[in-house]
Amino acid sequence: MEKLVSLCKRRGFLFQSSEIYGGLNGFWDYGPLGVELKRNIKNAWWQDMVTGHDEMAISQGAPSTYEMTGLDCTIIMHPQVWKCSGHFDLFCDMMVDCRESKKRYRFDQLRGRWVEAKGKKVFVTTLAEAEEEDADLERRALKAFNLRAKDTAQLIWEGTVLSLDKVDSLEAVFAPEAKEIGTLTEPREFNLMFPTTIGALAGEEGRAFLRPETAQGIFVNFKNVIDSTRVKIPFGIAQVGKSFRNEITPRNFTFRSREFEQMEIEFFCHPDESRKWYEYWRDRRMKWYTNLGLAGDRLQLREHDKDELSHYSVGTADIEYAFPFLPDGEYGELEGIAHRGDFDLRSHMEGKLVKNAQGCLEVELGEDGKPKYRGSGRDLQYRDEVTNERFTPHVIEPSAGADRGALAFLCEAYTEDAAPDDKGQMQTRVVMKFHPRIAPIKAAVFPLVKKDGMPEVAQEIYRALKKRFPAFYDEKGAVGRRYRRQDEAGTPYCITVDGQSLTDQTVTIRDRDTLEQWRVKVDDVVEEIASRVS
Repeated sequence: MEKLVSLCKRRGFLFQSSEIYGGLNGFWDYGPLGVELKRNIKNAWWQDMVTGHDEMAISQGAPSTYEMTGLDCTIIMHPQVWKCSGHFDLFCDMMVDCRESKKRYRFDQLRGRWVEAKGKKVFVTTLAEAEEEDADLERRALKAFNLRAKDTAQLIWEGTVLSLDKVDSLEAVFAPEAKEIGTLTEPREFNLMFPTTIGALAGEEGRAFLRPETAQGIFVNFKNVIDSTRVKIPFGIAQVGKSFRNEITPRNFTFRSREFEQMEIEFFCHPDESRKWYEYWRDRRMKWYTNLGLAGDRLQLREHDKDELSHYSVGTADIEYAFPFLPDGEYGELEGIAHRGDFDLRSHMEGKLVKNAQGCLEVELGEDGKPKYRGSGRDLQYRDEVTNERFTPHVIEPSAGADRGALAFLCEAYTEDAAPDDKGQMQTRVVMKFHPRIAPIKAAVFPLVKKDGMPEVAQEIYRALKKRFPAFYDEKGAVGRRYRRQDEAGTPYCITVDGQSLTDQTVTIRDRDTLEQWRVKVDDVVEEIASRVS
């Protein structure tokens, strides 16, 4: 992972936000290559899910035909949206505070291990990444028992590394940056929404929030979409946009950030068919990742157990990836596909919903017996024009993270192999093996030397390529070093203009992954590359 992070900065994929001022934890900037990678991922998602969808044919595995459309909603919405959706009361993580260091940690993310020495048993915790976890735990354990490095044999370890929420009592816990044992408070709720103020009004009147998800903007516009278009159920509304969550301990590069981008679909369907649509979207979204190169054992589809489900969810599956920063055997969520039932539309009609003793959703009442958070009162039911049936649609939500997707594709692409240098000697080569559809640069053009008319031919090819997709021109240094630079950038094809090009009007195309080379007519280069990167 360290090599990948280093490459991301060196080659311009990712930078820490405000780095010249020491950086801001949980915020990341995309560099020249990174912005193209992320844009390509979002474009591929939008093309495959929305604009390229054939609403006249039944997609493989779908119960019927369906339509897709899109929205772009504001980041700041009416505060009542978040009260009725449950975010105002329930969008919380359990946190613990260290009374000594004044640091705050997420209860379920602080990891540690039981260790015994000098007749005392302590749960030592760490914030280190997976590859440094064992070494940091040992260092902290020595500190907890006031031992030196030569005394490591006195440490008797028990069990495996656990998250803090698996520990019954916090009295024996040694916090990551504490000097004493037992300094952590009991866990308490911390709301993850970023508050902000609208206009010049202070206090509750001007209080609003940066959205923690893009989904609610779709739900509150459900009626507008129905009334302004000719879409009929079943149909989906897609949105790509920024969301914000005030993570207490953002970590693992861009995996857990405070500002991130989501690619979400809210798919509205008849309640009787919702289970089939859930299975369709679950399988289709898994296939999308494999088609773009996330294949093999590092990707898995996992159905949630009943105790994992949200209070509104009928069923949820996660598409997960084994990121290198996680311990062996652990996976991180890439995308969740949730069967949300009719919870969201009912909430915005009636008010905030909770489950009653019978397990059914009902409006939560305040102490005065009235709805705690009143809904809009708008009718968000759907009327079938053919059967005249009125019903509240069920919702299937495939919710993907563009940033987590970009990180997974970066991790999957990073490869070290061997390739011959300019002198034919085998050397270690770093290559980013992106799928051509999402590669930041599709092709690079090189004149073999900067004379004899080769640059002029190469520049014409470069200009023609640039009209279709991102391309790069490079005439500096030995051609072997130019190849290596493009391998690190993930460019799938390099085009070289040489002496033969001036006589027969052909150029050499080199494949990034196989290192195969073949010659193509100059006039056919653009179509040759286009056919391979589409």
